[in-house]
Amino acid sequence: MTKLNRIAAALAFTTLAVTTAMAAPKTFEIDGSHTFPRFSYSHFGYSTQVSRFDSTTGTVVFDADAKTGSVDISIDMKSVNTGFADFNGHIQGEDFLDTAKFPKATFKSTKVNFQDGKPASIEGQLTIKGITKAVTLTVTSFQAMAHPMLKKDAIGANAFTVIKRSEFNAGKYAPYVGDEVRIDIALEAIQK
Repeated sequence: MTKLNRIAAALAFTTLAVTTAMAAPKTFEIDGSHTFPRFSYSHFGYSTQVSRFDSTTGTVVFDADAKTGSVDISIDMKSVNTGFADFNGHIQGEDFLDTAKFPKATFKSTKVNFQDGKPASIEGQLTIKGITKAVTLTVTSFQAMAHPMLKKDAIGANAFTVIKRSEFNAGKYAPYVGDEVRIDIALEAIQK
């Protein structure tokens, strides 16, 4: 093999290795300081109440080239934050979240649907109070780029779905306190 052929072969191998490395799925760990699921519901028609959970963990796998991904999230239900400590305890009771028996809620994706090269919706299984239902999260924004401060690849998204709390054995006072609950999640994740 001539020197020129060896150089050409080395360049071809390097190009293939770089292309393969870039096309591989990347795993991102949820950034708990920038990931907050929120939920909102009608309170007797007077107002729409908004609360959030302060502790979320999990991973996201994303492959921009293959247009594939997966999401696996766990929410600490005891971290519910209504803005009022006594009401946090009320929401954690048996009639609602029942955090003594069910301290975690989970979302595990089954399919990520892409549009224009970005995730547009995420189908998956939501488990609350030991009850699992299929839901679809609508993605309203998505960003994948190097994090300017951490100097690592990062992703971020906003998404929402609407559930009926009565389907998760949390329907006390429905329909006066709204049965429909909108869940919004602001998510950021850093490559492992």
